[in-house]
Amino acid sequence: MTVGSRLAQVFLALILVFLYLPIVVMTVMAFNRSPLYELPIVWDTIWFTSLVGNDRLLTASGNSLMIAIANTVIATILGTMAALAFARFKFRGRTLLRLLLLPAITIPWLIIGTAMLVLFFWTGIGRGLHAILLGHVALSLPYVIVVVGARLTSFGIVLEEASASLGANPWQTFWRVSFPVMAPGIIAAGLFAFAVSFDQFVISYFLAPPGVSTLPVEIYTAIRKGFTPEVNAISAIIILVSMGMMLLVARLYRFGGER
Repeated sequence: MTVGSRLAQVFLALILVFLYLPIVVMTVMAFNRSPLYELPIVWDTIWFTSLVGNDRLLTASGNSLMIAIANTVIATILGTMAALAFARFKFRGRTLLRLLLLPAITIPWLIIGTAMLVLFFWTGIGRGLHAILLGHVALSLPYVIVVVGARLTSFGIVLEEASASLGANPWQTFWRVSFPVMAPGIIAAGLFAFAVSFDQFVISYFLAPPGVSTLPVEIYTAIRKGFTPEVNAISAIIILVSMGMMLLVARLYRFGGER
């Protein structure tokens, strides 16, 4: 191994340590009996047991999970349809519409949340879980369109034209040719949509009615009132589940490439 390869390996290792060390510390502290993070660590599952009786965190987690799943389904379907329209059809204003996707990604969520709050009150939609879902779908759509669109661009229309030349109708071409090739992009876009929704704080904070909150909002409230180790416990569960799902999907679709 050359010196350059060794330096690159060390550099990547440091990047991974920088990214994952806080997560590892939080997960370890979820099993520490001390509520003040005293060392040495006394291993215990007391905070997971306490979490079972924390109705506020559990309710907020259920709200976040429900909204994230609904957002993933809606945003992935609508975003995939929009990406197909951009990639396979030519129409007036297509370039402008593509450019308008970028501000939706780059504008700070604080501004978007304020604008949605004003719009929803002005139109009578108001605040509530339905408003939060609409806000999350609006935030997730550009990511889905970009990710699925990149996948569509990578294989073009050659396979679809070949399918049509062999006698397949558009419906058969989509399900037997286009969809299997698009599937990794759709899965990746769905994961993006789920992460954006489940982790979203600003939109949820602005659009949630009194007495209703999502997990990010509830964690923020808990930190302001006094941090409780139950937050570490539920965070550890979310980390382990999400990383397990990501590794499974990456394994199935070989997102990391062949070894």
